[in-house]
Amino acid sequence: MDYQLNLDWPEFMAKYWQKKPVVLKNAFPDFVDPITPDELAGLAMEAEVDSRLVSHTNGQWQAANGPFEHFDNLGDTGWSLLAQAVNHWHAPSAELVRPFRVLPDWRLDDLMISFSVPGGGVGPHIDQYDVFIIQGMGSRRWRVGDKLPMRQFCPHPALLHVDPFEPIIDEDLEPGDILYIPPGFPHDGFTHETALNYSVGFRGPNGRDLISSFADYALENDLGGEHYSDPDLTVREHPGKVESYELNRLRYMMMEVISQPEDFKQWFGRFVTTPRHELDVAPAEPPYQQDEIVDALLGGECLTRLSGLRVLNVDGQFFVNSEPMEAPVPEAADALCRYTTVSQNELGDALQNPEFVNVLTELVNQGYWYFDD
Repeated sequence: MDYQLNLDWPEFMAKYWQKKPVVLKNAFPDFVDPITPDELAGLAMEAEVDSRLVSHTNGQWQAANGPFEHFDNLGDTGWSLLAQAVNHWHAPSAELVRPFRVLPDWRLDDLMISFSVPGGGVGPHIDQYDVFIIQGMGSRRWRVGDKLPMRQFCPHPALLHVDPFEPIIDEDLEPGDILYIPPGFPHDGFTHETALNYSVGFRGPNGRDLISSFADYALENDLGGEHYSDPDLTVREHPGKVESYELNRLRYMMMEVISQPEDFKQWFGRFVTTPRHELDVAPAEPPYQQDEIVDALLGGECLTRLSGLRVLNVDGQFFVNSEPMEAPVPEAADALCRYTTVSQNELGDALQNPEFVNVLTELVNQGYWYFDD
């Protein structure tokens, strides 16, 4: 299914992106669900898929993580089944992500799908990422509050809720509608009739995650081994006092480690292409020979990128799935980052370059790209 998103992107970015929530009516005209409830339930039974079951009965919230063995005895009301990163596992659902590729790939988190029966939902909460909630079959009422300081609490160890809020959006969504919510706005979805919802999430790392990851990289690569030195030290009247110039020198030492452009780029490329959820990787069996790859592409076949695989051009350095990628032909490597499907058209003369063909063959044999039958 080729999903066409009816949205003026420049206007949306200027007025709403990371600024305020909005309901986009009929954003996907004639919307068709890419997945059935039974298929979603099947995914939630797989160990590789992150899934949750959330229920609310008699005023009590319950939550359980998958994989699930069965869905008996759930009843007809008050529960939701959620599966993360469905775009990694279900190709038709992954097509829903494609219309959002006007936004940077490195910011994309995943496609989460929820199936909910009447009265189902996960309760009022705040997310720290941008989310586009697409309404599929059924109907849900969404309430969104303003971005204000709010008390958060746990009605169950696996759930984080907020206190009741005054809505600035209070609307029923119909199939093909989208609710966009920036980080920090409290929201709550309540199901009227059995519904499927698709959440395309975009996440920005926080400073703590960045520093923690860079520290790991610095240790692995033996960065920042220079010791503090003070050849200009003078006799101290107060030996128990750390002077401000000493603190500044220490801070500068730490910043120097992060400020090496090449190391920073190498770290960030690895960090940002590391998937947050498992991938459905299937290495080629038997492995392809280089000439087989070239012949297939010259014969008009296309290579499709594994859904969910992170492939990025980070300021001229290429990374795939947390590893640097050799780029004997930078233009062709850039095409692998830019397009999810490549053919002879996108790769051009690089198919005559044995070094590039060697890299491409390795990527295909790892299961990162495949010929779509």
